Amino acid sequence: MAPAELQLGLHVGGTNADAVVMDRRGRLLAKAKVPATGDLGADLGATLRAVVRDGSLDPARIARVMLSTRRPGSLLAQRGLGRVGVLRIGAPLTHALPPLCGWPAELRTRVSAGEAVVRGGAEYDGRPVAPLDEAEIARFLGEVADQAEGIAITSVFSPVAPDQELAAGELVRRELGPSTHVSLSHEIGSVGLLERENATVLNGALGSTVEDLAATLRDALESEGIDAEPFVTQNDGTVMTLQQALRFPVLTIGSGPASAMRGAAYLSGVEDGIVVDVGGTRTDVGVLVKGFPRESPGPARIEGVPVALRMPDVRTLPFGGGSFAHLGDGSAQPSLDEAVLRHAHEALADSVDRAKAEPQSPPLVAVGGADALVPGHLRGVSEVIRPPDRDVACAIGAAMAPVSGHAESIRSNHPDKRQAALAEVRESALAQAVHAGADPAAVAIVSVEVVPLTYLADPAIRIRVKAAGPAG
Repeated sequence: MAPAELQLGLHVGGTNADAVVMDRRGRLLAKAKVPATGDLGADLGATLRAVVRDGSLDPARIARVMLSTRRPGSLLAQRGLGRVGVLRIGAPLTHALPPLCGWPAELRTRVSAGEAVVRGGAEYDGRPVAPLDEAEIARFLGEVADQAEGIAITSVFSPVAPDQELAAGELVRRELGPSTHVSLSHEIGSVGLLERENATVLNGALGSTVEDLAATLRDALESEGIDAEPFVTQNDGTVMTLQQALRFPVLTIGSGPASAMRGAAYLSGVEDGIVVDVGGTRTDVGVLVKGFPRESPGPARIEGVPVALRMPDVRTLPFGGGSFAHLGDGSAQPSLDEAVLRHAHEALADSVDRAKAEPQSPPLVAVGGADALVPGHLRGVSEVIRPPDRDVACAIGAAMAPVSGHAESIRSNHPDKRQAALAEVRESALAQAVHAGADPAAVAIVSVEVVPLTYLADPAIRIRVKAAGPAG
């Protein structure tokens, strides 16, 4: 029997579900595309059957399965969210801006099972502000126990000093049971309190959704005789194990566009440029930087809520290939209204101009099942590239994605401490990547960002490090 060495990439979108099988050298062995029905289990099963049959493949040769789906993000706009108890550790410093302030009222009502601010937290250098008020936490947990499906815990400067969040998490498990979904902000977001707290709450609200997704994926793989390690794509175009995705579902919200951009980079060889992904009902415009999706500057917004997450900087246009299928005389053959099509091309050119960070004309890579909507010449780009197999770029991006780890911290900027701090954060990022499923022998640092924090009394820097490598 041939060894298990193949990678299977899956993408379930709103219009189609795609699958590809790649070998270790990155060669495409089989691909399939089936119409999406909205039933995730049925879509996964149909796609898996189609791709295995298309390539006449032995399922036993598949070692890893990488899944990309828009499902967690789309459910934010629907009703598939759990209710979360929101616990902030930060009194007496943070009462001026209570938890979930600024959230749309309807979303807050759907998600929040109750909110509390208790004593505790830390200074930017890790010094405690006040001891953790465990009695108040226990009282709050008793109030929300019958309503909350999970607890989201955020402490002031916890990326620097996570001890109180960890202690509160242990208290939750003692009070509510070890199976309670607990989201800790220092594991999810950046140093900004409100944006980190928002991301942590959304993570808790998506917990049951990704549990359902994980069970559906396992069932679909078992039904097709595929005994492979499952991974899920992240917002930055990398992947993490399914177990990691169950802990951090919010990190998958932007994975669909990110996978399309990684697939476009892989298929075209373009590392710096524009990617336009045209689906059936929407068109995403993003930017590649060194082969990865450019990160959204500043806090991203999800359903109007600012969050401290690594999200792809993507502009979405509300039309796709299906938007033009029956314009004109209504016959079976598409008859495009030229005025409407010109308007779509102009909107696309404007989005490309806004996406560019510099006035130069970069290459544009067009992917997706309806890439014909992108004209051969477009204002502001040097060329339009249509790589082979672009119709399954999302699935290819998932199949070929590396596993990543991220670490961030605020440290002293004194010369005698700076290098040690950088080394420690780099080691943390490498460890996170290995923990997420990367091969320890092949993982490497891919980016280091050091930002001086000049508004603090003592010299300090914020260090952000990303490590990535192939799945182990």
